[in-house]
Amino acid sequence: MSEPQPAEQLASLSSAVLLLGPGLVIKSVNPAAEQLIGIGAKRLIGRTLGDIAQFDETHLGERLERADSPISALSVKSRLGQRERKLDLILSPVIDHPGWQMLAMNDVGATETLGEGDEPFVRAPAVLAHEIKNPLSAIRGAAQLLARKLQAGDQAMTQLITDEVDRIAKLVDRMQSLGREKPEPVAPCNLHEAVRRAISVISAAGEDGIELREEFDPSLPEVLGNEDGLVQVLINLISNARDASHDTANPQIVIRTRFVSGLVLTAIRLGRPVKLPIEIRISDNGPGVPPELREHIFEPFVTSKKNGQGLGLALVNKLVRDMNGRISHERDDAEGWTHFKVHLPVAR
Repeated sequence: MSEPQPAEQLASLSSAVLLLGPGLVIKSVNPAAEQLIGIGAKRLIGRTLGDIAQFDETHLGERLERADSPISALSVKSRLGQRERKLDLILSPVIDHPGWQMLAMNDVGATETLGEGDEPFVRAPAVLAHEIKNPLSAIRGAAQLLARKLQAGDQAMTQLITDEVDRIAKLVDRMQSLGREKPEPVAPCNLHEAVRRAISVISAAGEDGIELREEFDPSLPEVLGNEDGLVQVLINLISNARDASHDTANPQIVIRTRFVSGLVLTAIRLGRPVKLPIEIRISDNGPGVPPELREHIFEPFVTSKKNGQGLGLALVNKLVRDMNGRISHERDDAEGWTHFKVHLPVAR
């Protein structure tokens, strides 16, 4: 028996797949796309994606038109024809064909509505998570085997690898349902230990000669947060600061912790005011975020990086809010510094 041809493979997928040419013109669709959109292939081919689909996510349309980098988005509010849906989207540029893209769409409502006795459907994000976590398990096992052959003083790096693999595995689980999951549980955390752990991870990735200065208040109490989530927030913010200041003549990053008073918010989940007196500020002397993006930097798909996905700060914002904290951004043009401030509650 002959192997299935590419067209037969595409027709067998349960995900809706569209081949988009330059200008987002639809060039071909699979049967699942016809069923999801409710229009036959003959009527779809030749029309633009904007003719049949609208997406609520800010700047998603611009990213689609650029056609220069992959996009993955979960639970995007969308309109297909006259029907409103929530869709998971995966967009991939076609190799060696500038302007051409493959768009896969999954109806979140269709995959999540299960009756009694139904088996859960395997969705694309779940497959992606599985494919990422398999090599992570191999890396973790290799690190553990390597640790057995090293002297005690040389095992710190293998332990770092193991810890980071565990954290990344949890992050994959978290990203799999970024917009729908319940917040991770919170507990007392030592903020400075989280900072040092984040710095260790970033330093292990390579030295770039950027000065990193710590201005810690050692008297600060523990904060109420999720330790893995807090480390991820700090890794993202410090990494962004390094990227932003990399081409500056005298690049510097300052990480400062302090106690502030007066900042109170009403946490919807808790139904009561929450004080946020613990502040950690990550500052860099890079050129800063372009003015036109500053009010939108915590939204998905907003980025000033050429090859950025625009998901890092959106994830940071969600993780901080899950800890009933808040994050803000300031640009001091007079002094030439950019500040990201995270405010967190005290553990009681």
